[in-house]
Amino acid sequence: MNLIDVGKKWEGRVVDGRFPLRQWLGGSEHAAVFLTKRIADGPQEAAIKLISVEAFSAGNIDEATQLARWAANATLSHPHLIRLFESGRGSIDDRNFLYVVMEFAEENLGQILPQRPLLPAEVNEMLPPTAKAVAHLHQAGFAHGRIKPSNIMAVDNQLKISTDSLRKPGERHWQSPTAFDAPEVASAGLSSAADVWSLGIMLVAVLAQHEPDLKKGKEGGIAIPDAIPQPFFGIAQRCLRFDPKQRCTMNEILGKPRVQKQVPKQVQQPATAKAIGKRHGARRNNLRLIVPVVAAVILLAILFVRRSHQPEVLPAETHPTESPTTSAKTPAAQSPAPFHDKATPSQTGIARGKVLQQVSPEVSPSARRTITGRVKVSVQVWVDASGNVYQAKLASAGPSKYFANQALAAARRWKFSPARVNGQPLPSEWVLRFQFGRTSTEISPAETKPE
Repeated sequence: MNLIDVGKKWEGRVVDGRFPLRQWLGGSEHAAVFLTKRIADGPQEAAIKLISVEAFSAGNIDEATQLARWAANATLSHPHLIRLFESGRGSIDDRNFLYVVMEFAEENLGQILPQRPLLPAEVNEMLPPTAKAVAHLHQAGFAHGRIKPSNIMAVDNQLKISTDSLRKPGERHWQSPTAFDAPEVASAGLSSAADVWSLGIMLVAVLAQHEPDLKKGKEGGIAIPDAIPQPFFGIAQRCLRFDPKQRCTMNEILGKPRVQKQVPKQVQQPATAKAIGKRHGARRNNLRLIVPVVAAVILLAILFVRRSHQPEVLPAETHPTESPTTSAKTPAAQSPAPFHDKATPSQTGIARGKVLQQVSPEVSPSARRTITGRVKVSVQVWVDASGNVYQAKLASAGPSKYFANQALAAARRWKFSPARVNGQPLPSEWVLRFQFGRTSTEISPAETKPE
């Protein structure tokens, strides 16, 4: 059963008598995701994923076992994990599937990367909560197994990672392999070390807009593109070692040292002062080797902050072929990442533009009454040197064409004071984020260029 062909036709149908398929959100040959509404704990928008039973049969996965996995995953609690609500069996038009209902995410990184790479400051916001969430899974005895951009999501302005595909170490997925899978997964199954590899691939992908070539590089790992800035270059190097035992851990990425096994102390004869001195000297030499590594790792010991706070930028390290301020080249059509809402700090000699005229979208009362929670739309606008919008496009349309069109129409009517370099006006780019509610519309403008 190819759910890409038939899934879109199922809009308006109801799964298990409880979950209406309100809007097609995406899918693959064996899976389809829809916007739905759940009534338990109060009316709430959610996402429902339908997976054909043939997919589990092909992967030799028992359906009851999969449902038990989702039930176990639903007990996990972490601020950066997508919550699972209900799961079960269903059928439409004599096609059988398993389903899982989860938090609805407005955006994911997979929607951003085709348009532009992430800025280092955005990666600095993305990496700590991602590593924290995966470290929590590892501590709970799970492997994530599908760390990739489309599984890094934004839910109510907070970054979260998917949880519907978790497995125990050594198990395998029913999904097809991806470019983010570690080399050993095909033979050894999933593991925490394989997740570290996937995170390293994703780190390169979001900064370079493509996965790294699997060419052998230094220290038994793959070659990292020189364009990747520090400290992310060094982190990717430690993640992408071919030997799983040589990779760093999620806790080490966060600045927490690897837990060492306790070795029973041996009874020794009293040492002479000269022998003690030799041991202390060796210990000092070892510290000289360890300290630089630890210093590099603790750069990532930061907290992910919500959009109401200014993101804290990781200190840069020097790199043989890269200056500390170098970043990946950004295409002109820049759209917002789901976890980034602040404009990049201005450079010396650049005066940021300002909003002179803000136009709110015209929304009918009947349309507002259809809203549950918030409808979020992002619009990218290009502003000429006189402060007028000369081009606008949807960067993130959200779930409703109506609200997306209203936001786009309003954005074209905004006016700005132009950005300036050494007193001279120049064109600029802005991202306008609209949040439609039942009683009001909130708008957050952020200038993205000049940088």
